[in-house]
Amino acid sequence: MVGFRTFIKNAADSFGLKGFAENLPDGDVKIVCEGEKDKITEFIDYIKQNTPSFAAIENITMEYESYRGEFTTFERRGTDVPREEGEILTVLKSFDAKAEKMVVILSAMNEKLGRIDERQDKTVEILEDVKEDTSAMREKQDKTLEKQDRTIGILEDMRADMGEITNALTFLKEIHRETVELREKYELLSRDVEAIKMKMGV
Repeated sequence: MVGFRTFIKNAADSFGLKGFAENLPDGDVKIVCEGEKDKITEFIDYIKQNTPSFAAIENITMEYESYRGEFTTFERRGTDVPREEGEILTVLKSFDAKAEKMVVILSAMNEKLGRIDERQDKTVEILEDVKEDTSAMREKQDKTLEKQDRTIGILEDMRADMGEITNALTFLKEIHRETVELREKYELLSRDVEAIKMKMGV
């Protein structure tokens, strides 16, 4: 995730090689390429001698096989690399959909907070009434019990609302994490586009 596959692709393109570069789970990079053997040798030497500062090559293991002619270009591979323009649009649309969902959740949270404020005001009113009624406790005992039941019901509703708010905050954290991932992918795509533009002289 430091742009090493882009470096490999640019080098392979300059030597006229076809194939792909792919990140492996253990941190290695797998490179499969087809072309003239002399060009492949020059390509490997170039990688060793021009390793970019943001990456480190500890070891290169090579294995030669018969030419198959199964590639037409050299590409970067991986789950973080959209292969077609349609996939990029899908990622962006997914981000828009999640942003809209986040707005809906925030609106719902705002509405629930408003209801909580109303219930808190009602609770204060009830408690004030209870305080006034203590001077005539014997005469108003039934009313006091009824108001206490209402207070308990309101507090239970508030607790349920707080649970929903907690769930919403958890969702927002997930949206933030995905937004950061999308931003990183966008930056990688931007670097690839700039590299392609430089190569094409645009």
